[in-house]
Amino acid sequence: MRLQSLILGVAASLALTVPALAQSGPQVARSAVGPNEVVAITGGKVLTGASIIENGTVVIRDGRIASVGAGAAPAGARVIDARGKVVAPGFVAVDSGLGGSEVSAVRGSNDLTNNANTLSAAFDISYGLDAWSFTLPVARLGGVTRAVVVPQHPGSDGGHVHEEDTAGAGEGGYQSPGLFAGQAAVIHLGQGNDILVKPRVAMAAPFGEAGAGVAGGARGAEFTLFRETLAEVRLYARNKAAYDRAGLRDLSLSRADLEALIQVANGTMPLIVTVHRAADIQQVLRLGREEGVKLILDGAEEGWLVADQIAQAGVPVLLNPINNLPDDFERRAARMENAAALNAAGVTIAIKGNEGSVHRARETRYNAGNAVSHGLPYAAAIAAITTNPARIFGFEGQFGAIAPGAAADVVVWSGDPLEPLSQPTAIFVNGAEQPLTSRSLLLRDRYRQTGAMPPAYSQ
Repeated sequence: MRLQSLILGVAASLALTVPALAQSGPQVARSAVGPNEVVAITGGKVLTGASIIENGTVVIRDGRIASVGAGAAPAGARVIDARGKVVAPGFVAVDSGLGGSEVSAVRGSNDLTNNANTLSAAFDISYGLDAWSFTLPVARLGGVTRAVVVPQHPGSDGGHVHEEDTAGAGEGGYQSPGLFAGQAAVIHLGQGNDILVKPRVAMAAPFGEAGAGVAGGARGAEFTLFRETLAEVRLYARNKAAYDRAGLRDLSLSRADLEALIQVANGTMPLIVTVHRAADIQQVLRLGREEGVKLILDGAEEGWLVADQIAQAGVPVLLNPINNLPDDFERRAARMENAAALNAAGVTIAIKGNEGSVHRARETRYNAGNAVSHGLPYAAAIAAITTNPARIFGFEGQFGAIAPGAAADVVVWSGDPLEPLSQPTAIFVNGAEQPLTSRSLLLRDRYRQTGAMPPAYSQ
């Protein structure tokens, strides 16, 4: 009762302060780049994502990078002096919940999980995205300008999800619980009321211990069930007309799920597989090879033990390089050098933020810096939060790099972006300059003065 009263009190207080702080949302007026305005960022150290240009000039026009090099600013351009600063591509948060969750413990504000047993693989996270989420400006101040938003499941990174919460859990005759969490989407973090870049970019599923729990308790059961599911999907894809006239045997999934999985079964949609143990990674690679599934490994804390096999399979890895504690038997060999070892073996890696990469998505750059301190080359760390995520999800050249033709997602930093004390001095998303503020900063400024407490505290 006391906790409930506290929650209600905080909620009332926030409700009273929201109108005054609404300016932190996407509707804020900003110094936007007009359709005919050209911006030149000059004199800075430019990290393109593939190389470094000293004393470089980045030209932005019509929302895209017009040019990058050592030349002068074009005549008539608005010039931003970046001397002594670092100019970098906007970072890409992978395996993120940005825009899909406000407070994970408040079920009504969390659209990252689905419980319907008749809908698992077909769960499309893009329909629950919130362009007005207070989490977006906070992440943007950490240099994040794009995110791959992924449905959560029992094996999700810091997701506060249990087996009974996974997509497909329940009764009713369909596969219960479901093996698949749903389909991921790519968003941008610029202001406006439409943050969706592309829906349905990948499917997500837990393997290892979490996947075994979903399938009934054993890893072997999940792999068998996964193969049977793909067989049913292929059967359905070949016999849609028979399915429509009830001339096909009963299938374990709903039609919506069968349709959603066709691209996974034919290898055109990547499957994000959350897996940790080296032995499980080997079996997942075998499954992908035998079934023709396009894989993306997520987690892979013991990946360094089988790095050569991952590289040979050409499978990329999404990882958190600071996951180094053996929290369970799946992570017995977790170590801080995992990112460096995978990269050295030739694996394409993307570095994640912390705890589901929602409220702590801004820490993506800190994790990259930690990976550098444990052997990952600096250039590889920058690539792991810019160009690599774009490449992994099929957006190479479209964002995540300062290159002609790419979206103008550019951040000017006071210093090295992997150094925690460095701060952004200018942020552009799709060529539009963003405000350097967030709700948390506005609350700090409002209530830092003595006597300026919220109205609820004076009652």
